Amino acid sequence: MEKKNQTLVSGFILQEIFNQAGHKSLLFSILLFMYLLSLLGNLLIVLLIRCDAHLLHTPMYFFLSNLALADVGFASSTVPITLCNLVSWEKVISYGGCFSQLYCFLAFGSSDSFLLASMAYDRYMAICHPLHYTALMNTKRCFLMASGCWILAFLHSMPYALMVSHLSFCASREIPNFFCDINPLLGLSCSDTTAVKMMIWTMGTLSLLGPFLLVVISYAHIFLTVMKTPSSSSKRKAFSTCGSHLTVVILYFSTLIWVDLLPTSGNKTLATLMYTVGAPLLNPFIYSLRNNDMKNALRRLIGRMRVSLEQLETD
Repeated sequence: MEKKNQTLVSGFILQEIFNQAGHKSLLFSILLFMYLLSLLGNLLIVLLIRCDAHLLHTPMYFFLSNLALADVGFASSTVPITLCNLVSWEKVISYGGCFSQLYCFLAFGSSDSFLLASMAYDRYMAICHPLHYTALMNTKRCFLMASGCWILAFLHSMPYALMVSHLSFCASREIPNFFCDINPLLGLSCSDTTAVKMMIWTMGTLSLLGPFLLVVISYAHIFLTVMKTPSSSSKRKAFSTCGSHLTVVILYFSTLIWVDLLPTSGNKTLATLMYTVGAPLLNPFIYSLRNNDMKNALRRLIGRMRVSLEQLETD
């Protein structure tokens, strides 16, 4: 009991994903495989786009490379600690580690939301205003939009982590989640959490629903524009271009809104896993790895690597 009390004082205890002890090894293997596959897919996207000048200067792929980086950070903010806890007897995370995880999780998650909205705006400009697209979505504007997404996300997430870190936790230290999220932490605090909850329902709702509404409005205009197009082939091309992005948007925002804005609607472990692990894993397959431009970029990269190896062997 003394050892347990010392452990509780030194940090928080994270909840297990599933309580069945016999399934831990299988769950560890599945999560590790999904995480490594997510890292491989997203980092491959970044590498291909950064090494290909044509893709890098195409707004859609430029935003996609930023989204892939955000997905790497988003998955890495939760999955490694979850994997460690699956093979550890004590599911303990320190106070500093918990608040750092909370900040990184919120920052990279907000980056995802803002970048998805930027990609929807890019598709809106490309389909609804094709004559002005090149002039409006130039390299400078895309860079400013992407930089704004990153800066706004990391600045927006800081007050949450700072305010939660100053709360007092004088009751149980057992977080009812497998990582440090803001709502479970508020449930453990014996301080007055009114200010934090008010900020969640104002700034948090705006930062989540704002990008979502921008996506909805953009795709409403896209749909109306495409339906006015007389050519069937143009309609199919437009819908195929936007379909993958819309699929990820629905998957990401629906689970995120359910978990973050409806905190009392029951067990959400599966939904949380879906947007913390599933979305970063699916994005490379949905967006890029089935895309002909990305396949051609991969062939060119392999060709350059092969030439470089041959030159090294010759020298």
